[in-house]
Parts: sequence; structure tokens; C-alpha cells
Amino acid sequence: MTAPVPTATTPRPGTDDVLVGVDLGGTKIAAALVGIDGTVLSDVLEVPTPAHDGPERMLDAIAGLVTDVVAAGTRTRPGETATPLAVGIGSAGVIDADRGVVTSATDAITDWPGTDIVSGVGARLRAAGVTGPDGEAPLVHVDNDVNAYAAGEAWIGAGAGARTALVVAVGTGVGGAVILGGSVHHGAHYVAGEMGHMPSGLAGQEMCTCGRSGHLEAVGAGPQIARRYREATGATDVTTALAVERLADDGDATAQRVYREAAIALGQAIAQVVTVLDPDTVIISGGLARSGELWWGPLRETVAAELIDLVARDTELLPATLGTTAPIIGAAHEAHLRLSRTS
Repeated sequence: MTAPVPTATTPRPGTDDVLVGVDLGGTKIAAALVGIDGTVLSDVLEVPTPAHDGPERMLDAIAGLVTDVVAAGTRTRPGETATPLAVGIGSAGVIDADRGVVTSATDAITDWPGTDIVSGVGARLRAAGVTGPDGEAPLVHVDNDVNAYAAGEAWIGAGAGARTALVVAVGTGVGGAVILGGSVHHGAHYVAGEMGHMPSGLAGQEMCTCGRSGHLEAVGAGPQIARRYREATGATDVTTALAVERLADDGDATAQRVYREAAIALGQAIAQVVTVLDPDTVIISGGLARSGELWWGPLRETVAAELIDLVARDTELLPATLGTTAPIIGAAHEAHLRLSRTS
């Protein structure tokens, strides 16, 4: 009699349904074991990102960290090698999530575009003897890091239970992701939700990081808030959005104006996307999400003022809740969903 084939949604012999989630950024790579319910089962291990040593060294570092996490085991079984069902990676750059290939990226990671992360990491895991329950190397799935963050927050974070969500990340840049039907919606070119390069009237002719003028990121991102304050005042020692916020809290009128304009520009962009998408929830993450009422007040007011009453009364802006584990949890969750579809 042929034994039933186990699926990703039922326990497999010899496993505790463990996944690996990886958050790959420009300065560090972090990873942990994650349960299929989203529980982080191990300590989060980190290594510096060899961002300018070339793709091969990047792939070595990712696979090496996954190997270390698997070998370390869970908190309840330390030192007992795990057998992960799948490995999920949230990576910087525009990612073809169907193939696991980087299609576009900034120079924060040298020569990253064109890198086949799935094949490269998979081959290294096989060579290292990392196996799943079937004795083969575990499935590897890769997506953009903001998408991974969104997948975690929409699943068990601020948007838990939402079928449709807009997740906006505001920090060194302005990014975003869209959750439809409980899964990340990638779009035709894998850039769905990337709001930073939407036109913004408040940006005027200010240059965006993409090289074009008049985009949201040019007025709404943290470094641009600091830049705009410096250009308005000549204060060369103000280099962060936090510094501008502190000046604004102390009554500096220029700082208050720059900070408020950043919030209004973001609110206008969010309202445009909400008008089209009509999501269950909007989740705000990133460094600026930790700002006070100086930023949140105009942001909420602008979104409410821009939306029709039917939508405005039910659209709440929620701060993200999972913190730095969100992309790890989300990447693992996405990998499990991919495994479920291929089983």
C-alpha cells in the first residue's frame, strides 16, 4: 500500500514543521527558525552583509547563515539539527519571486541584479548537507524584503486576519507592498505597492533618489526630510529625520513645516492607493512610523480628508507591531505558501 504523500499543511514524519526565515539587507543578514504558525522558534542569528564582495560571497553568506541556524536548533531543542520544510528569503532589490532572481537593485549591493538567489542558495545548502524531511535540500523561496515584511505583518501582525492590506514602509526610502487574498500581490513587474516613486505635488521639482524629479520619496523619506531642512536653513549638522523631529518639537518653525509636508505628501499618496485598492487595513512601518503626533497627526488628517466618506470612516492607519522579526516571519510564511502550492 502506498503511503500518503505529506503536504505542507499537515505534519511530516520526523519534523516539527520548521521553516527558516531570512532577512537580507544592505548591512546585515538575519535569520531564525520559524514555526508554520509564525512563532519564532530560535534565537535570531546575524552576520554582516558582504555587500560589495560580489554575488558569490553574498550567496555564501546567506547559505552559511541558514546552515548555522539549522544546526543551532530550536530554543526547546538547542544543538539538535532542524530539518526545515522550506527556506524563505526577503532580499533587498526588485525580485522576480517566481524565479527567485534579482531583476533590479541599487548599488547598495554590488552587482546584485541578475543574481539567481534560489539556485545559488539551494546548491550551497545541498553541498552543506542541509536537508528537509524528504532528505533533499529544502525548497528556497525569495521575495523583496518589503514584501516579506508585509507578509508577516498582514498574517500575524497589525493586519492579522485582513484579506487585503496596504503596507507602507517609510525610512531611508518609501516602499510598500500589497496583500490580496492573504498573499503578496507582485504585479506584472514585481513592483506592486512600491509607492516611493509616485508623483507628489509637494515634491515639486526636487530630485528623487531614482534620478527623476517630483516623486514622493524626495519629500517623504527620512534622509530627504533632513536634506530639505538643511537646504532651507543652511544647518549642515542636521543629518537625520530624528534630528529634524527634535527641532520641530522644540518649536523650530522650519522643522515643523518640513516634517508636516513629509506627512502630508505620504498621506496624499496613501489616499490615492486606498481609493483604488480599498484595503481592509493600512499598516505603516519603518523608522518614521516611530514618530510622534507631529507626523502621525497630519498623516491621518490628510488620508481622511482625501478619501470619500464611505471609505474614510473605516480606513485606519495602524503602526506595524512585529518589529525586526516581521520580514523573517513573512519570508518563512511565503516559503510555506509556495511549498503548499507545489506539494
